[in-house]
Amino acid sequence: MRDSIETLVQNLGRTIVGKQDAIRLVLVALFSGGHALLEDVPGVGKTLLAKSLARSIDGQFQRIQCTPDLLPADVTGTNIWNPKTGEFEFLPGPVFANVLLADEINRATPRTQSALLEVMEEHQVTLDGKTRSVPSPFFVIATQNPVEYQGTFPLPEAQMDRFALAFSLGYPSEPEELQMLQRLQQDIRAEELQPCISLAEVQKLQQLCRQVRVETPLQQYMLDIVRSTRQDEEIVLGVSPRGTVALHRAVQAFALLNGRDYAIPDDVKYLAPFTLSHRLIPTGGRNAKLLVERLLRSIAVP
Repeated sequence: MRDSIETLVQNLGRTIVGKQDAIRLVLVALFSGGHALLEDVPGVGKTLLAKSLARSIDGQFQRIQCTPDLLPADVTGTNIWNPKTGEFEFLPGPVFANVLLADEINRATPRTQSALLEVMEEHQVTLDGKTRSVPSPFFVIATQNPVEYQGTFPLPEAQMDRFALAFSLGYPSEPEELQMLQRLQQDIRAEELQPCISLAEVQKLQQLCRQVRVETPLQQYMLDIVRSTRQDEEIVLGVSPRGTVALHRAVQAFALLNGRDYAIPDDVKYLAPFTLSHRLIPTGGRNAKLLVERLLRSIAVP
């Protein structure tokens, strides 16, 4: 399975120049069974990453372009009347996919954003009293622009808590941007990528992640970090128990990506800012990521 992971990383590198850390963080979210929130400016490759991942795992890809007039039925699906059969038929929405890109999710209204809550947590959609499961694996990549807030609706805490990791791709370095220009002659598009890993293998990797050993002292270390966010005077709202579980599973996935069947403290220290920061509400507009990094420095490492 280690070879499968490296092949997947290399395949994504055919369209994504550099950004190895971002690629691995996306895979951590996927293999841990969670979802990813990319907070970045336009044009840095967020959509390309989502489409390339879907092609690489041979999964069905759907995209939702979030706008203020988007309705919940446009996301989950709706029942329509079929005059031929005289019955209502279910028309699936874009959530019935393996990889769902919710582009500029904070431009959708709170009512539409809430349509994603159930499917992101329970991998199912309930409509008119009937529950339907979405395909497995099911992975959401949502994006939002951290600079332009006009016409947006901030994601509520319940929505933010559904994302296992939140991070940004950032601008490429000068050599990476030069390599992007040189690749224009090759014109490798996400749609042209060949699948290098099957959906069944993705599910197998998700199962293997759950088997990665996390010793009790390391679990206590994670608990100390999480519980410190609930007691810090510079934080209004600390990390939820769901965040604790997300950190634990992300650590397992990160260890597997690094070829280990056991987790180490460095895994926790690396992932904590990406897993916990977006779940916090700091006081006075403080930077949540810096607060997590401060707490990490103050807690003894096992």
